[in-house]
Amino acid sequence: MFIFIALVLLLSYTIGQASGYGNSFVFGAFIFSLFSSFGSFYFGDQIILAISKARLANRANDFDFYTVTENLCIAAGLPMPKLYVIDDDAMNAFATGRDPQHSSVCVTSGLLTRLDRREIEGVIAHELSHIGNYDIRLMLIVAVLAGTIVYVSDFFMRTLWLGDNRRDSRNSDRDLKGSFLIVGVVLAILSPIIASLIKLAMSRQREYLADASGALLTRYPEGLASALEKISHDKCILKPATNGTAHLFISNPFKGKAHHAWFSSLFNTHPPISERIKRLRSM
Repeated sequence: MFIFIALVLLLSYTIGQASGYGNSFVFGAFIFSLFSSFGSFYFGDQIILAISKARLANRANDFDFYTVTENLCIAAGLPMPKLYVIDDDAMNAFATGRDPQHSSVCVTSGLLTRLDRREIEGVIAHELSHIGNYDIRLMLIVAVLAGTIVYVSDFFMRTLWLGDNRRDSRNSDRDLKGSFLIVGVVLAILSPIIASLIKLAMSRQREYLADASGALLTRYPEGLASALEKISHDKCILKPATNGTAHLFISNPFKGKAHHAWFSSLFNTHPPISERIKRLRSM
């Protein structure tokens, strides 16, 4: 979070110098970055669920989802999370929140209708393991902050050409402004990449750990292995997913979407599904 605030301040300073507004952006950016950092901690899960167009699950209509989660929470000694459903044909799921007492599990309607109960159990056990291991706290903050960095970068590129273009008689000032302009463009291009690198703080080993913890919880690793196999063959694109939230899901939500798939695979925070299935079936 401190690195994020420092990066936003650096970008805002560069915006001011390159566009001719001076340091007027810095104070506003400092307040904005503080709000984004701590707002993501306390309200990031609701932001992510809203972006994903998730609705609260209904026990009557989502019976398997509800009862499987209840049973697994009892077995794992975890409080019952809030349950959400994304009405989409793609098969996917994620968990979010800041701790087990303030957590949510979200699945797609496609996953609920196309997996059997044992496979749903494997997926939910995996997501509950993320909650129990506190992976959700890191993923939540990263999702919101990485998206904010991308937004600031885009804002800079849009603002750059609207700045103060007054002529300055001093060559040194023009040279300095030109230098900031070059640095600003470089930062604007690199910032989304930096944001993606921050996502790598969510280690691939945490996914393997969640798979193993989920298999230990259900005592049936084939349930999750079979679910991952079906998910890997699913060609549906999860429409509400964004580059800022893609790393939350159990599988890449941009299947078949070339420009997003390239971006996600370049800095993928998840290990290959084939390797995960192999490890599960070797248990």
